[in-house]
Parts: sequence; structure tokens; C-alpha cells
Amino acid sequence: MADGNDMNMHNGTYSGFVGLVKWGSIVTVMVTAFVIYMISK
Repeated sequence: MADGNDMNMHNGTYSGFVGLVKWGSIVTVMVTAFVIYMISK
């Protein structure tokens, strides 16, 4: 278990991870839509 002194670092890491997942999901959806568009063309 993390000590109380490390919680700020853990919260920063978690926030970075959530941001990466969010933007990664958006980029994945955009690339998928583009590929589907190119296949159907």
C-alpha cells in the first residue's frame, strides 16, 4: 500500500494514464472511421 507521502505522485500518474487512454480512444475511433471510409469508397 502506498504511503500518504506518495499520494500526490500516484494521483499525477493516474491522471496522466486517464488522459492517455482518453486521447488514445479518440484517435483510434478517428483512424477506424477513416479506414472504413476508405474501404467503402
